[in-house]
Amino acid sequence: MSKDLKQMYKTIMDDHFTPSMEITFVDGDKRQTLFYEKVSWVIDGVKKGLRYGENPGQEAALYRLVNGNLALGDAKTIQPGRHLVSDIALLQSGKHPGKTNLTDADNCLNILRYFTDTPCAVIVKHNNPCGAARADTLEKAYTRAYMADRVAAFGGCIALNRAVDKATAQAIASQYAEVVVAPEFEDGVMDILGARKNLRVIRINAMERLQNFIGERVVDFKSLMDGGIVAQWSFVPKTLTRKDLIPAAADHQGQTFTVHREPTDQEYEDMIFGWLVESGITSNSVIYVKDNVTVGIGTGEQDRVGVAQIAVDKAYRKLADRYCFEQYNKGFADLTDQDLQKEIETQVAAVKGGLAGAAMVSDAFFPFRDGIDVGLAQGVKAVIQPGGSLNDYQSILACNAHDASMVFTGQRSFKH
Repeated sequence: MSKDLKQMYKTIMDDHFTPSMEITFVDGDKRQTLFYEKVSWVIDGVKKGLRYGENPGQEAALYRLVNGNLALGDAKTIQPGRHLVSDIALLQSGKHPGKTNLTDADNCLNILRYFTDTPCAVIVKHNNPCGAARADTLEKAYTRAYMADRVAAFGGCIALNRAVDKATAQAIASQYAEVVVAPEFEDGVMDILGARKNLRVIRINAMERLQNFIGERVVDFKSLMDGGIVAQWSFVPKTLTRKDLIPAAADHQGQTFTVHREPTDQEYEDMIFGWLVESGITSNSVIYVKDNVTVGIGTGEQDRVGVAQIAVDKAYRKLADRYCFEQYNKGFADLTDQDLQKEIETQVAAVKGGLAGAAMVSDAFFPFRDGIDVGLAQGVKAVIQPGGSLNDYQSILACNAHDASMVFTGQRSFKH
């Protein structure tokens, strides 16, 4: 009899991780200990921890920090008891969360913390955002984030920074998602979301304090294959507003090069939005943002010019899919009429995949101008990057040749 491979995804692991955990940092006689307790939920009368780890068959456990303080040099860890992702309410579990569901939700909140002043939606898949948007209503923010990459959003984690209303819930329930997290759900919303029985609906109990986590650090552990551990402080973006940006300038062979055009208000908005979304994206990465919506997201590539081009290619493909879905209620890949395909492709080319007038965001400096040239060729009009390359002057010359603005953050934003 053949084995039913689908069964492995239905498996619930009985993990053997201990109920509590302590991590102690020792310096001579000085000991600083962080105390953790394992998290579980009661689902259908049964106490359950994480479903499984990154893959079926990998045991996993979630621990919350409950006591202890850690100070190393000038840095201090977040105070115990300020729970967020580790203290959630499962309003509907279906298949209760596994490790990847929680880490996707965590990265959503990692990004959302910077956008508490306006309705915002972030959709994460495989720990990278596939769409992020701000708007004047939650439904509009969600729809824009979803349509930024409708294909990748399939089975993703949706995070919203406002109480979910019926209109937003109906939009969410019209497609397949794994997880939705929000601070609250208005009356009648759970009836709508309940149509998706396996959708994990999670209320973040302390989400009203999300902005308070800006600038806070935690110890980030990475285990090596031989059992070793790399410990680092979590990344904290320093650039939060336009006042934190540095006008692009560089010295080369006794000459100072500066960008001629200052960014417009909308360009500043898009650059700051993109830079903070960038903090939750795996490096090497380049993304494009226009009107507070991600247009193309390139992640995890080995070379910067390559990832800039990949983000362009994705922008074209995702916009073609969006136009096709809006006009014919089907994905571009399902469109068999070649004349209609050409029609859609012509529409996409006319706006250069939505990149004309967009902002280009890079998590590290451009070592050569070829990376920036990729975006400028598509009509990008603003660039934000850390700066610091020996060839920054080349990038400045490239921007001036296209009447584009550019600013530096003075800080790299790698995420591995």
